[in-house]
Amino acid sequence: MVKVLFVCLGNICRSPMAEAVLRHKILERGLTDRIAVDSAGTGDWHIGKAPHEGTRHILDEHGISYENMKARLVSGNDFDDFDYILCMDQSNGENVRKIPGGEEAKLLFFMDLLPEEELREVPDPYFTGNFEQVYQLINAGCEVLLDQIIKDKL
Repeated sequence: MVKVLFVCLGNICRSPMAEAVLRHKILERGLTDRIAVDSAGTGDWHIGKAPHEGTRHILDEHGISYENMKARLVSGNDFDDFDYILCMDQSNGENVRKIPGGEEAKLLFFMDLLPEEELREVPDPYFTGNFEQVYQLINAGCEVLLDQIIKDKL
């Protein structure tokens, strides 16, 4: 089983959106028995909460489930458990590095999946309010990521 973890700050906007989108793509391709997805945050403000209303709204618009998703913190165990750990921005990558075991973890940055994009970090819609822009970036990046996983690991 290939395991993917998306990381953002509070685990209510960007990373759960990416988790839901990638899960949806995995389901469409019939790979649910081969690829697992999760998300986590580096801040503890929203632990146990469902995704942000804006994230839920945009996922509903696109017919993508976020059922049973709850915010959680990144833990040291994640570094051993996941094959791919994708951070939504540099700041959260730095925060992950401060977790015991994180200094040696192989981290990827989501926007590296989209080198043609001018943006180098996924904007945080908690502050910008632009959930559609974030969805478009995440949807495109998850397509690239899934193709890469299939090529490299399956």
